[in-house]
Amino acid sequence: MRFLAFFLAFILTGTIAANAGESNEKGYKTPAEANAAWRRAENEAERWGSAASPLGEGGAIARLKDIANIQGVRENQLVGYGLVIGLNGTGDSLRNAPFTEQSMRAMLDNLGISPPPGASRVKNIAAVIVTANLPPFAGRGSRIDVTVSSLGDATSLAGGTLVMTALAAADGQNYAVAQGNLVVSGFSASGDAASLTQGVPTSSRIPNGALVEKEVTGNFGQDELVVELREADFTTAVRITDTINAFAKRRYKQSVAKERDSKSIRLRKPKDISATRFVAEIEGLPVPTDEVARVVVDERTGTVVIGEKVRISRVAISHGSLSVRVTETPMVVQPEPFSDGVTAVEPNTDIQATQTSNIGVLGGTDLESLVKGLNQIGVKPQGIIAILQGIKTAGALHAELVVQ
Repeated sequence: MRFLAFFLAFILTGTIAANAGESNEKGYKTPAEANAAWRRAENEAERWGSAASPLGEGGAIARLKDIANIQGVRENQLVGYGLVIGLNGTGDSLRNAPFTEQSMRAMLDNLGISPPPGASRVKNIAAVIVTANLPPFAGRGSRIDVTVSSLGDATSLAGGTLVMTALAAADGQNYAVAQGNLVVSGFSASGDAASLTQGVPTSSRIPNGALVEKEVTGNFGQDELVVELREADFTTAVRITDTINAFAKRRYKQSVAKERDSKSIRLRKPKDISATRFVAEIEGLPVPTDEVARVVVDERTGTVVIGEKVRISRVAISHGSLSVRVTETPMVVQPEPFSDGVTAVEPNTDIQATQTSNIGVLGGTDLESLVKGLNQIGVKPQGIIAILQGIKTAGALHAELVVQ
């Protein structure tokens, strides 16, 4: 019996040790397996941003790709000057736009034609500015959309064709060449006594109208990458770091993220994996976001936007509206018969003032209570703006007030 008990204990101990070793040495072959294991572990333990988290209560959960960008992976702006031809009498008047005539003569000189100055008075040509955004990783031969806008006094670009135009970046080098038929959404029609314009006929687009001729070199693909938050926040930056490291320890057996400041996190790419695959595996991780308590008001349109984190101390508010009604009822006074008097108008003004006042108690520990308190006062958006500004002056509004 003693031998049997010893033998069973030996087998049980070996099984436990084997399972423990298998658990410690277990790896994940695909990102889906690692992501699923990370989610299970996070649900069993404390999720960053939960009520038990040392970082406090979290806000909305968003994917990493929706709140941050990779530093260096961005668009580049391009601009160029060109000519649009083929307009049906809606182009620039060469007398009022001399740069159009100069550009036309320069273009014809390049084609081997030298017209005398002032010989042309056509209105089927227009000077334009061509703009485009060069997306990241666009290689030679890629096509991008361009926007064409009139520079002179042309009335419409409908039916025009953009002549080959070089597009340069801020460094002065040409990265693309644009050419093609314009697509104009607006139109303009006029007659002798009336005119009608819908949209903007002097601005148009050319889908896939530019051909990329030069690539923009970047630093993507190096061993170190930097994630930049679109909205800087220390808490969110730390949560992103901890979320990435919790996933990386199960996927790569190491920590790869280190917070740098409130806007950026430094990533160290693991070995034997490309930067593209590394970013693809972490950009879908869910992160509990955090935001600053902020109230945004627009006095011109009466728009009021209140953030979820806004809190107001308990205050009593009296909001009154004053209505003044002025009525003019002039009276005509006739002179006595056979007198030297003249007919006169005697003014008669009646002024009535009506003032109403509502008093209420406002305070909110959450957004729902705050909105209910504002609705109980029964004021218009302009009144709510005045109330919020008064609460901020009183020191009871615990949020940033932004007036646009």
